[in-house]
Amino acid sequence: MATRIYVGNLPYTIGNEQLAQLFSAYGDVAEASVVMDRDSGQSKGFGFVEMNDDAAASNAIATLNGTALDNRTIRVSQAQPRAERSNGPRRSRDY
Repeated sequence: MATRIYVGNLPYTIGNEQLAQLFSAYGDVAEASVVMDRDSGQSKGFGFVEMNDDAAASNAIATLNGTALDNRTIRVSQAQPRAERSNGPRRSRDY
Protein backbone atom coordinates (compact mmCIF):
# COMPACT_ATOMS: atom_id res chain seq x y z
CA MET A 1 0.00 0.00 0.00
CA ALA A 2 1.23 3.49 -0.82
CA THR A 3 2.14 6.01 1.86
CA ARG A 4 0.74 9.53 1.55
CA ILE A 5 3.02 12.24 2.93
CA TYR A 6 2.10 15.79 3.99
CA VAL A 7 4.66 18.50 3.22
CA GLY A 8 4.03 21.86 4.86
CA ASN A 9 5.64 25.31 4.85
CA LEU A 10 6.74 24.92 1.23
CA PRO A 11 8.17 27.92 -0.61
CA TYR A 12 5.45 29.39 -2.85
CA THR A 13 7.71 28.95 -5.88
CA ILE A 14 7.83 25.13 -5.63
CA GLY A 15 5.73 23.18 -8.16
CA ASN A 16 4.70 19.55 -8.50
CA GLU A 17 7.83 18.55 -10.41
CA GLN A 18 10.24 20.09 -7.90
CA LEU A 19 8.37 18.42 -5.04
CA ALA A 20 8.57 15.03 -6.78
CA GLN A 21 12.26 15.58 -7.46
CA LEU A 22 12.94 16.34 -3.78
CA PHE A 23 11.38 13.03 -2.69
CA SER A 24 12.69 10.92 -5.57
CA ALA A 25 16.10 10.85 -3.87
CA TYR A 26 14.49 8.51 -1.30
CA GLY A 27 12.51 6.22 -3.59
CA ASP A 28 9.89 5.98 -6.30
CA VAL A 29 7.37 8.83 -6.19
CA ALA A 30 3.93 7.77 -7.45
CA GLU A 31 2.47 11.29 -7.26
CA ALA A 32 3.42 14.74 -5.97
CA SER A 33 1.06 17.68 -5.86
CA VAL A 34 1.27 21.18 -4.45
CA VAL A 35 -2.11 22.48 -3.31
CA MET A 36 -3.12 25.60 -5.23
CA ASP A 37 -5.66 28.29 -4.34
CA ARG A 38 -8.55 27.88 -6.75
CA ASP A 39 -9.21 31.63 -7.02
CA SER A 40 -5.69 33.05 -7.37
CA GLY A 41 -3.89 30.01 -8.79
CA GLN A 42 -1.06 30.55 -6.27
CA SER A 43 0.44 27.83 -4.10
CA LYS A 44 -1.02 27.49 -0.62
CA GLY A 45 2.40 26.48 0.72
CA PHE A 46 1.73 22.79 1.28
CA GLY A 47 1.38 19.63 -0.72
CA PHE A 48 1.24 15.85 -0.72
CA VAL A 49 3.56 13.14 -1.98
CA GLU A 50 2.62 9.50 -2.49
CA MET A 51 5.35 6.86 -2.38
CA ASN A 52 4.78 3.16 -3.08
CA ASP A 53 7.50 1.88 -0.73
CA ASP A 54 6.59 2.39 2.94
CA ALA A 55 10.20 2.11 4.11
CA ALA A 56 11.35 4.73 1.59
CA ALA A 57 8.49 7.02 2.66
CA SER A 58 9.42 6.65 6.33
CA ASN A 59 13.04 7.41 5.51
CA ALA A 60 12.05 10.50 3.51
CA ILE A 61 9.84 11.75 6.36
CA ALA A 62 12.55 11.25 8.98
CA THR A 63 15.26 12.82 6.84
CA LEU A 64 13.40 15.78 5.32
CA ASN A 65 11.30 16.95 8.28
CA GLY A 66 12.78 20.17 9.65
CA THR A 67 15.17 20.76 6.76
CA ALA A 68 15.52 24.07 4.93
CA LEU A 69 14.19 24.49 1.41
CA ASP A 70 14.68 27.95 -0.12
CA ASN A 71 15.07 29.50 3.36
CA ARG A 72 11.92 27.86 4.71
CA THR A 73 11.89 25.02 7.23
CA ILE A 74 9.59 22.37 5.79
CA ARG A 75 7.37 20.10 7.87
CA VAL A 76 7.09 16.53 6.63
CA SER A 77 4.82 13.89 8.17
CA GLN A 78 2.52 11.05 7.25
CA ALA A 79 -0.73 12.54 5.93
CA GLN A 80 -3.82 12.19 8.08
CA PRO A 81 -7.16 11.12 6.61
CA ARG A 82 -9.24 14.03 5.39
CA ALA A 83 -11.86 15.17 7.91
CA GLU A 84 -15.50 14.83 6.98
CA ARG A 85 -17.15 18.09 5.99
CA SER A 86 -20.76 18.76 6.74
CA ASN A 87 -22.87 19.69 3.75
CA GLY A 88 -25.51 21.42 5.83
CA PRO A 89 -26.56 25.02 5.31
CA ARG A 90 -24.32 27.76 6.59
CA ARG A 91 -25.81 29.89 9.27
CA SER A 92 -25.11 33.58 9.53
CA ARG A 93 -24.77 35.26 12.88
CA ASP A 94 -26.98 38.18 13.73
CA TYR A 95 -25.09 40.87 15.55
